[in-house]
Amino acid sequence: MIYGDKNLGVIVQNITGRQGTFHTELMNAYAREVGGRGVVAGVAPGKAGREVHGVPVYNTVKEALAEHDATASVVFVPAGAAGDAVMEAAHAGIELAVVITEHIPVHDAMSAIAYAKLHDCTVIGPNCPGLLSPGECKLGIMPAHLARRGNVGVVSRSGTLTYEVFDELTRAGIGQSTIVGIGGDPVIGQTFVDVLARFDEDPHTKAVIVIGEVGGNLEEEGVRSTDLPVVTYIAGVSAPPEKRMGHAGAIIEGGEGDARSKVRRLRALEIPVASRPSEIPGLIREVL
Repeated sequence: MIYGDKNLGVIVQNITGRQGTFHTELMNAYAREVGGRGVVAGVAPGKAGREVHGVPVYNTVKEALAEHDATASVVFVPAGAAGDAVMEAAHAGIELAVVITEHIPVHDAMSAIAYAKLHDCTVIGPNCPGLLSPGECKLGIMPAHLARRGNVGVVSRSGTLTYEVFDELTRAGIGQSTIVGIGGDPVIGQTFVDVLARFDEDPHTKAVIVIGEVGGNLEEEGVRSTDLPVVTYIAGVSAPPEKRMGHAGAIIEGGEGDARSKVRRLRALEIPVASRPSEIPGLIREVL
């Protein structure tokens, strides 16, 4: 496991919002299933004293941490205030902030991630599905019933494509150590390099799947940084140039960052690249 295990205590920021309420119930259902601690407290300014699915609500992160042992936060705060929410969590002593919120202004994301780093708070996201260590903990919105405990790590810029890949692995009898969605925005906290460094130190992880998309060169930087066997998949082979895709960071500019050139560069490094998600289980078996 990386980032946490079943002993991890979690708070949810904006727990009284529709998404916060819905996913708190799912995260704690999973925690009960695996014997973990799950969400121990929630935060919603002005709503202290309430409960959400049995989880007590506080006005601030600091107030929640005064009553509960938690080191991680899942942020469902709306985009306009999400950057401030990350900084509040970091200032209060949270060590890991998983930011699900999308459409956060770029400058807000830059400021929040830089501030969190100064306070030794690791940020995953924004605009991500979170992380899941099967049998241990779930922080975010991933469909845990599709996952199975094992020794293959998954790190991805795409949300739903991630679900498809670990479903393919599970149905092929290949379990996962930890699945991390780092988000598709141009400014993100943890990069492929950061996550792969954690997988390198994880005794449970024997190989990693890197799921990338058009835009930038983070995938290539990531695979160059690790000693683990890696299999990759790059989405967007048919994406037209100079057009922004679904993710804010997914844009091909000046002939750079398109999927076909990424695939060529990865294969030049002798990294297996799947043409479609269903090929990934077979490629993983070859590198394990």
